[in-house]
Amino acid sequence: MKRMWIAILSSVALLATACGNPLEGGAEGGPTGEIIIGASDVGESLLLAQIYAGALRNAGAENVTVRPPVGSREVVVKALQDRSLSVVPDYSGNLLQYFDKASEATTSEDVFAELKQKVPEQFEVLPQAPAEDKDLLVVRKELADSGVRTFSDLGKRCGELVFGGPGQWSDRWKEKIKALYGCEFKEIRTTDTGGPVTVAALRSGDIQVADLFSTSSTIASNGFVPLEDDKNMFPAQNIVPLVAKGTLSEREIQGLNAASAALTTEKLTDLNVEFSEQKRNPLDIAEDFLKQNGLA
Repeated sequence: MKRMWIAILSSVALLATACGNPLEGGAEGGPTGEIIIGASDVGESLLLAQIYAGALRNAGAENVTVRPPVGSREVVVKALQDRSLSVVPDYSGNLLQYFDKASEATTSEDVFAELKQKVPEQFEVLPQAPAEDKDLLVVRKELADSGVRTFSDLGKRCGELVFGGPGQWSDRWKEKIKALYGCEFKEIRTTDTGGPVTVAALRSGDIQVADLFSTSSTIASNGFVPLEDDKNMFPAQNIVPLVAKGTLSEREIQGLNAASAALTTEKLTDLNVEFSEQKRNPLDIAEDFLKQNGLA
């Protein structure tokens, strides 16, 4: 679990809210009894944190704080361990790889089943959302129309194509895509992590294949075509709450579960458009999402 919106992180980082006292009979929470929600320094994670906060308040929690971005997964996990955080949104495949680097699970069901087994005992992973935000390889319509619709199709053409994506692509995926699909790109260029540099390079033709993310609004707006990962190279990345065990009451857990169940990939993509393109306040976006899904 990651991506984009770096320019607006500083404003979102100011959105920390807290009030009231802990629920009577509820869980311990943070050091002063509050439920503390963290997020990575990625726009989508921050938006999800606000949705979690609203869901918890609507479930009766009276003392909920959304922390400013707390950094990488390593930092987040440590904060959950010492209970300076209570819950964070994460991505199932990346979280499983963090706890078990040897895992080869790829489907949504298999990834989540393994994650529940591998998560250390001081944590609790709640039911995952239908929503996914996973890596995609995308091409322009012209290349798709020439017969490149799947990763297997791409494998036959990689030698003539330039790829653009994040700096860690070669370390993580170069050998994997070669083994599964026989794909060796003509050139691998570091652009950015699913952001405007990658989009501009694909749009201009400087690269022919790009790594973007499934909730990115730029795919549809530019007419890019996602390729089918027909041998499941990329693992599933469903949105999942990671909780410090014992910090939430059963009622609060049910509130988070209801919010997760309502969150689809299509809805998350729309929320991202509101956040990154329309520049709406994430608190307002979260409140509207919860109301529209009967959770407020």
